[in-house]
This record gives sequence, structure tokens and C-alpha cells, in this order.
Amino acid sequence: MDLQSTYNKIAHDWVKDHHADSWWVAGTDAFLSFLPPHASILDVGCGAGEKSKYLASKGYKVTGIDFSEEMISIAKEYVPDASFLVQDIAQPLEFKESFDGVFAQAVLLHIPKKEVVAIINNITKPLIPGGYFYAAVKEIKLGRPEEDILKENDYGYEYERFFSYFTLDEMKQYMQECDMAVVYDNVSTSGKTNWIQIVARKQI
Repeated sequence: MDLQSTYNKIAHDWVKDHHADSWWVAGTDAFLSFLPPHASILDVGCGAGEKSKYLASKGYKVTGIDFSEEMISIAKEYVPDASFLVQDIAQPLEFKESFDGVFAQAVLLHIPKKEVVAIINNITKPLIPGGYFYAAVKEIKLGRPEEDILKENDYGYEYERFFSYFTLDEMKQYMQECDMAVVYDNVSTSGKTNWIQIVARKQI
């Protein structure tokens, strides 16, 4: 099953499972601290809109995109004061407007490493010069592969997802290759996972 179909399948169970997550708050607040009030934010891979809701509650204008139709359907009901579109980040993004910030939480971890730079360039294309990009990925564990396909059955049925795992230095290198300057980084722990959060400024 491809990743899009997987997320369509697990959407409602995934939302319930991750509703109480809080590891992302400090990094997200750091990202927001660089943006002006009422800034426009593109929430890439927004899922069911949990983080879109948080961003909107802070007064930001939020547009969320995800390739899972089921996730977008949930997001539209959950966050009526944001805009949501079904879009695949592997395809060129067509936006007439630009954004002050691009937010990509737990998105690049589903991208093969050889494609990460191209994907970052694609999703930050609508970002204004001097705008800010946030990314969160899983840190690689000692002795574990850099890329893996995990078969899971957390919700009473089987499904599988592709993952890439990173180091902070790798993420900083990706930002440099995409002509962005790192202004914040953090590694936080949630359960057995270390999450790398990074904020970078798009060069003018």
C-alpha cells in the first residue's frame, strides 16, 4: 500500500493516537516568534489539522495541504477558520500568493534522503524572501538504518510506512544546500523518539 492510501486508511485512528502529543510546542513557538503578527503560514503535510488549529489560534492565516483526502476532510471540519487543499508535495505547488512561513512537521521523514533537497526547494518556493521554514524529523538511532519501511498494527490492522531518519548536522546541511540560514534548532524526546526541530530563514 502506498503512503497516501495508508494515511487515508489510518486517518481517524492516527488522529486519536497523536492528539495528546506535545513535543512539538516549543519548536513551533520558536518558529512563530520569528513571524510578524497575523502572518500567512503554509502548513505542509498538515494531516488532520492539529497543528493548523494551533497556528490559527495564535492569530495566523493558515493554509494546509496534504495528499491524504481523508486527512483533509477531517481538517476542514476541525479547523473551519483555515483553508485546506489536497496537494502532493512531490508535485509542483501552484500558489498565486506567497507565505511568510512554511511549516513542515513530520513530513520530510517520509521522503527518501536523495529527494529531500528537491522537496524542500519545492515546498519553500512559495516562501517570501526572508521568510521562515520549520521542519521536524525523527533522529536516527545508533545502529539503525537511515531509511526503513515499518510494518505496524497499532490500530488492530496492518499497515506500513516508509521512514527516513536524520541527524541535526544533516538537517543543517540540507538548509545550507537550499540557501537557508538556520536560526533555531532543538532535539526533544517523546517516548522512544528524538525529534529534531529546525527553523531556517530563506535568504533574500
